Amino acid sequence: MLVKLYNENPNDRIVRNIVSHLKKGGLIIYPTDTVYAIGCDMNNHKAIEKLAKEKNIKPEDANFSIICSDLSNLSKFARSVNNQNFKIIKHNTPGPFTFILEASKMVPKIFQTKKNTIGIRIPDNNICKAIIEELGNPLVSSSLIQYDDIIEYHTDPELIYEKYSEKIDLIIDGGYGDNTPSTIVDLVSDEYQIIRQGKGELLL
Repeated sequence: MLVKLYNENPNDRIVRNIVSHLKKGGLIIYPTDTVYAIGCDMNNHKAIEKLAKEKNIKPEDANFSIICSDLSNLSKFARSVNNQNFKIIKHNTPGPFTFILEASKMVPKIFQTKKNTIGIRIPDNNICKAIIEELGNPLVSSSLIQYDDIIEYHTDPELIYEKYSEKIDLIIDGGYGDNTPSTIVDLVSDEYQIIRQGKGELLL
């Protein structure tokens, strides 16, 4: 199913329909402030397994990110965030960044692994925010693209639908996506490290 949402003012009825699919264990493809992403309900283990299968990886080997609507959930999924690193996150969110942090005890339970780090994203995108707020918890997510394979069908929603409609429960047309991924910032140690320079220019 392909549905249209406008970032300026996402339709509440359509958002509720999307959340209904997520709560049933469905996968969605949705826009962010960078590239299109594929995601599922964080609280649905079978959906996370489906997401891993779609990405052709074992769930225990997956490096999925948690997509939040704001900073309120940070302490649930990350621990030992010092003041300097918290300021970096606060200054750069919402925005095109993935922050790698030391995982809280909740993260291994979500992914059913011994995962000790987690990537957290807070995209500057109203569609993401509306879905997460209606769902009541973050999404588990991965970029739709492989970064050495950025081609048109990963940015054009109609072409995304043509390619993925038989595999994915619901695809959201939020307009053309970007072809530059998020900037990945490692905040596990005391000194930040940019693992991948993407769309975001880090403010300190």
